[in-house]
Amino acid sequence: MKVIIFGATGMVGQGVMRECLMDPGIERVLVVGRSTTGLRNAKLQEIIHDDFLDYGRIEPQLAGYDACFFCLGVSSIGMSEERYRHLTYDITMAAARTLARLNPGMTFIYVTGAGTDTTEQGSQMWARIKGKTENDLFKLPFKAAYMFRPAGIQPLHGARSKTAWVQAFYVATSPFLSVLRHVAPGLMTTTEQVGRAMIRVARNGYPTKVLESADINSL
Repeated sequence: MKVIIFGATGMVGQGVMRECLMDPGIERVLVVGRSTTGLRNAKLQEIIHDDFLDYGRIEPQLAGYDACFFCLGVSSIGMSEERYRHLTYDITMAAARTLARLNPGMTFIYVTGAGTDTTEQGSQMWARIKGKTENDLFKLPFKAAYMFRPAGIQPLHGARSKTAWVQAFYVATSPFLSVLRHVAPGLMTTTEQVGRAMIRVARNGYPTKVLESADINSL
């Protein structure tokens, strides 16, 4: 299997990339991002790209892949609705539309979040925009599309948040989070489990198109 990862320098993307590089059934991992991951691996190829609304220049390099793991995302805290929509909906859909055209046999997996509002009518701005993103991804002509909606995610194996206070929180609460994910798998998963679940779903599918934390952990 050949996979593309967006957001590989973020906390979730780091974990997903690690699992892809370790999986013997994945022969190639293409990372598309604004900065390098700094890793060296025989399976890993990186494209540094600065316009996430236009992929014309690199389209030939995006063809021939079986799955895309889209882990790119930002927090809505302190952000206007227009800005959050641009960074969440516009950027995701630009990549997805390009990939659907180039790789119609692809499975597209998108990391959203617990509480996403697919009615697009709720009071929470982030949830409405995530919901619209999910809805419109399902309309694209991929072989299959799946939405991963984890609640809490514990970083493992060196995965780190780019936001200093978030990383400090994870470090301080790590023992508690480890307990929580065992006693309440519907509330907590890990970067390792997200990565492994994505790979498994890309290979074998899943009965439902939307996966919550408990689904991710069960895989």
